[in-house]
Amino acid sequence: MIFLYRYCRMLEEGSFRGRTADFVFMFLFGGFLMTLFGLFVSLVFLGQAFTIMLVYVWSRRNPYVRMNFFGLLNFQAPFLPWVLMGFSLLLGNSIIVDLLGIAVGHIYFFLEDVFPNQPGGIRILKTPSILKAIFDTPDEDPNYNPLPEERPGGFAWGEGQRLGG
Repeated sequence: MIFLYRYCRMLEEGSFRGRTADFVFMFLFGGFLMTLFGLFVSLVFLGQAFTIMLVYVWSRRNPYVRMNFFGLLNFQAPFLPWVLMGFSLLLGNSIIVDLLGIAVGHIYFFLEDVFPNQPGGIRILKTPSILKAIFDTPDEDPNYNPLPEERPGGFAWGEGQRLGG
């Protein structure tokens, strides 16, 4: 739960700042792919895979962040999902869940960050406009003139004449 909270917060405050609809779309895309792939490998509980997906996306978008694992191992952020998978293996857990999270995170990262920046690349993942309408705040209209009752005190402050003019 701590990993989910921490990396979800860092993604939301970092690369998804002001793009809530894109953040929700990443959740939906990752959840859909994990459910689909989970059927093929007979996985029912995908919470850990989802957490690893978020860690993978964060680590790839922050490649120069230095990490420290239990004070023993120093490495850069892109290796964090692999270190966590190694730790799972060391504890005797199945690494299929970790591999699923890494695979889905890599697919999202590739389609969102790598492929569109290649020569001739296009952006395949586009956030649906319905999500943008629900989650993103509309842009402020620079020509908006509020009604007198919406102005502080009901007065047209700042619309007078210049002093000395």
